[in-house]
Formats: sequence, structure tokens, C-alpha cells
Amino acid sequence: MTDIIIIGGGISGLLTARELAVAGAAVTLLERRAVGREASWAGGGILSPLYPWQAPEPITALCRCSQAVYPAFTGALFEATGIDPEWTQSGLLIGDCPNIDQAEAWCDRHGVRHARPGRQDIGELEPGLAITAEQLIYLPDIAQVRNPRLLAALRADLGNRRVRILEDHEAIDLKIAGERLQSVGTNRGTFTAGQCVIAAGAWSGLLGRQLMPELTISPVKGQMILFAAAPGLLKHIVLSQGRYLIPRRDGRILVGSTVEYTDFDKSITQDARDALRHFAVTVVPGLKRHDIERQWAGLRPASPNGVPFIGRHATFDNLFFNCGHFRNGFAMAPASARLIADLMLGRAPIVAPEPYGLKALH
Repeated sequence: MTDIIIIGGGISGLLTARELAVAGAAVTLLERRAVGREASWAGGGILSPLYPWQAPEPITALCRCSQAVYPAFTGALFEATGIDPEWTQSGLLIGDCPNIDQAEAWCDRHGVRHARPGRQDIGELEPGLAITAEQLIYLPDIAQVRNPRLLAALRADLGNRRVRILEDHEAIDLKIAGERLQSVGTNRGTFTAGQCVIAAGAWSGLLGRQLMPELTISPVKGQMILFAAAPGLLKHIVLSQGRYLIPRRDGRILVGSTVEYTDFDKSITQDARDALRHFAVTVVPGLKRHDIERQWAGLRPASPNGVPFIGRHATFDNLFFNCGHFRNGFAMAPASARLIADLMLGRAPIVAPEPYGLKALH
């Protein structure tokens, strides 16, 4: 017997399933393809908005709550599954801060440690970095996860908690009876449960539009490349010109990303590869000696202003949604999952839920 159906097996769906399973619910997760292989796999795993002071306050609230729990959460997953999500406090160097006084004021207001490194400081922090100090700000506490490893650890953990995961089950139809969702039709059968959560990433709007036309979520393609670099070439996450470099523990360096409005097209292009490589070797000239190991693309689920939709349907009281996190899925995911679970289980919400409702975002 299933109490709750989760539609979507990305970071939002997996964490929502875990929150509800921990609370004792019987959960079935339906994933249209393979679990954790869409935007959640394709992203960089930075646990912060790129320019955090530019984010709306509802995003900040979820990010701050999530950042606080990530060290213990990833540690618990490692202990339970043997898979290390590689939570790493790399720190974030922003090399072209457009309004550095505004940035510092935001950091002071939210208790975020920060510094404005001088030229000598940059040489000590990152000897191989070719950026100037004029508009540089350093946030030493910003961390990252290696998202494919976190997704694998979450899947293993859900298996231990007896969450039923059904891959290649694409939800295509939501049946309503009265003021309740009656069933979820898929390409491989029909499923019923007391409650249902739409957490289908960029596909959430397609599924929900028959019942929630206001659930406006659009796919936004992001292309990335991966350098097979050596450990020590780069130690910090570096952001400049709206693009970033992320050093992994094994020395590999991710470079991203493009922002392309191409509907559901996930193809990769030579133009994007060339542009990302040019950015990378300009910021870290030492990367010229290393090969590009891989290029890929993912589809981010974009809401109108980047604030996710988290809440209950206004009419159908057993239908919920947790989607539309755009570029900050991992940064907001633990708090987003906790919030939707709080609302479904009648608990005191971790943050005020009103800013994430459908009406609030239009």
C-alpha cells in the first residue's frame, strides 16, 4: 500500500521521498527515465546562488536552511551507504562583483563571512588564477557536492528505507474525482495513493498544466565541459562573467554554463564548447595543458523569477508540488523537501510557505 506518490527522480523528488519515508510514510517514486539523470546530474553542485545577494529573499531563506544541514546530512548518507557525496567547503571567489558594496552589505545582514582579497591575497589563495582584485569578493564558507555521488547515495538510502522506485514510468495523466486526485496514469500502468507530489523538474509544467495552468515552468538548457586536470591546479570555486569553474577532489574541473532557451533540446554544440574553454583558460591559464574530458547538457526547470513552487494545490487537497528551482536545485533542495513534507504532514513549516505558492509567484 502506497501512501504517497512522488513524480520525479531528481534531487527534489529523491529528497522529498526521503523526508516522507523518515516520517513513516510508504512512498512510491515514479521517474520518466532513469533516477537522477536529468538536470540534477548535469549541474555543478554549488550550494549557493552564483551571486547570492541578487537572489530573491525566498531563495535565500531556503539556501540558508539547506546550507546549515548539508555537512551532517551528507555525512549521514556516507555512513549509511558507503557512498561519499564529497561535500567540500571549497569557498567561492567571485571575480567580477558588479556591486561590491551591495554584496558586502548583504553578507553582513545574513551573517555570511566574506573578504575582499588584494592582489597578494589572490596569489596566496589561487596562484594559478588570472583575475584582478578590483571587484573580487571571497566567501570562504560556500561549499559544493559532487552531485552524481550525492544522487547515488540518496538512491541507496531510499532503498534501505523501502521507498519503491519505478524507473521508465512516465506520468502522463492525472485523474481527478471531485476535489481530489484519484490516480496517476503512466506509460506502464495506473497508480493510486492518498497524496501525490509533482517534482518532475523541467517536465513539471507539462504534467501539471492540465490541472495547474499557473505552474509555469520552462526548460533552460545549460552546457558544461569537464577538464581532466591535476589535483591542486584550482582549490576554490571561481565565478566570473556569469560562468564558473568547480574543482573536484580528484583534480577534475567543471566549467559552466550556458543559458539557452531551446525548449527540450539537450544537444551539445561546438560553439558552447569553444566559449566555455576560452573562458576557462583565460581565468586559469594552466588549463591549456589539460584536455577536455567530456561535454554535456541538462535542462534546468525555470520558474518566472527563480523561486520554486512548493505547496498544495488550491482545489485538489491531496496534490502538491515541489519544482521550479532553476539553477539552485541543490542549494535549496534539503529545505524545499522539508517544507513540502511539513505541509503534507501538518507540521510547523521550516520557513514561511506563502512565498512559494502558485499565486505568490505571479
